[in-house]
Amino acid sequence: MAYIEERTDSKGNKRYRAQIRIKGQDPITATFDRKTDAKRWAQETEPEVRNGKYFKTAESKKHTVKELIERYEKKILPELKSGNDRKNHLIYWKDKLGNLTLSDVTPAKIVECRDDLSQGVTRRKTKRSNSTVNRYLSTFSHAFSIAVMEWGWIEDNPCRRVSTLREPRGRVRYLDDDERKALLDKCKEKSETLYTIVVIALSTGARRGEILSLRWNDINLNKGIITLHETKNNEIRSIPLQGHALELVKKLSKVRRLDTDLLFHDKNNPDKPQSIDSIWKDAVKSAKIDNFRFHDLRHSAASYLAMNGASIAELADVLGHKTLQMVKRYSHLTEQHTTSIVAKMNSQIFDL
Repeated sequence: MAYIEERTDSKGNKRYRAQIRIKGQDPITATFDRKTDAKRWAQETEPEVRNGKYFKTAESKKHTVKELIERYEKKILPELKSGNDRKNHLIYWKDKLGNLTLSDVTPAKIVECRDDLSQGVTRRKTKRSNSTVNRYLSTFSHAFSIAVMEWGWIEDNPCRRVSTLREPRGRVRYLDDDERKALLDKCKEKSETLYTIVVIALSTGARRGEILSLRWNDINLNKGIITLHETKNNEIRSIPLQGHALELVKKLSKVRRLDTDLLFHDKNNPDKPQSIDSIWKDAVKSAKIDNFRFHDLRHSAASYLAMNGASIAELADVLGHKTLQMVKRYSHLTEQHTTSIVAKMNSQIFDL
C-alpha cells in the first residue's frame, strides 16, 4: 500500500515522500517537490512492485554499460577463445553507449550503432562487411545475456530485438581430384609432418588449430578416435580417425619424442605447437593451386563427405557445428545422393 507524507526540509520547503509497503518486502520510498508527482510515482510503481518487476527495473538503473563491459572483460572474456576480437568489439560499445544505464539501452539505440558500424570504415580504410558488423552485435548481446542470466542486472536482453545484417553465403572452395593429388605430393615432398597434418585435415574436417594442438592422450589408436579438447566452441567432441590418416598417426607414434605429448611440436621448443604457415604456403604455391587457404581443407573434407552420401545432420556432427545453418552451404552436393534415395524408395513402394 502507498502512503504520501508531507515533510519540511532544513530550508523550510515542503517536500512529499511517497512510500510503498508490501508485506514481506522492504519499503520503497521516493521524495518529490510536488504532491501530484509523488502520487503519480506511487500509482505507477505499486503495481510493478506487486508483480515483481520493480526490483529488476531498479537494478538495471544502477548499472551502466561501462560497468557491464568491464565486468564482462574481467569475468567472462578470459574464458573465451575469441577474446581478442571480442575485446575490440567491446571498445566500440563502451565508447558509444558506456555512459548509459542498462535500462536506457533500447533496441533503437543499438540499431543506430549497428548502422554506424555498417556505414563506417576500418583502420585499414575498408568498409566493414555485414559479417563483421554482426560479430560486434553478437559480442554485445552475449554480455547482456550474462547480465540477464547470471548477474540479474537487467530483465531482458535488448539485442534480441535487433535484426542482424544479411550475410553472403559461406565460401565453399574444395580441391578437385587433380588439385588434391598435386597438393599432397608437394606436401610430402616438403615435409612428412606437413603431409600428415594435411591428410588429417582432409580426412576429418578438423580445423588447423585443433590439429596442431593435438596431444597423444587425445588419440585412441585402437579405436581410431580423436577427442578434440581445444575447439572453437569450447566443447569437447570426438571425430573418427580412419584409413590413411590413422596409418600416418600410428607411424608417427613410433618415432614420437618423449619430452612432449604434442603430436606436432616446434623442433626447438617441444612444448609449443609447430608453425606451418610458411611451409604450407610454399606447398600450395608449388602445387600451382590458386585461391586456396588451409581452412579450405575443412571445406574439402565436408564436400567429399556430402558427395559420398553424408546428410546435413551428419556433416554438422562431424564438423562440430551447433546448428545446421553452417552446413547448408554443402546441401547442393548432397542432391544427387538425395535423388537416388527418393528414386529407390519410389521403386520399392510402387513395385517399379
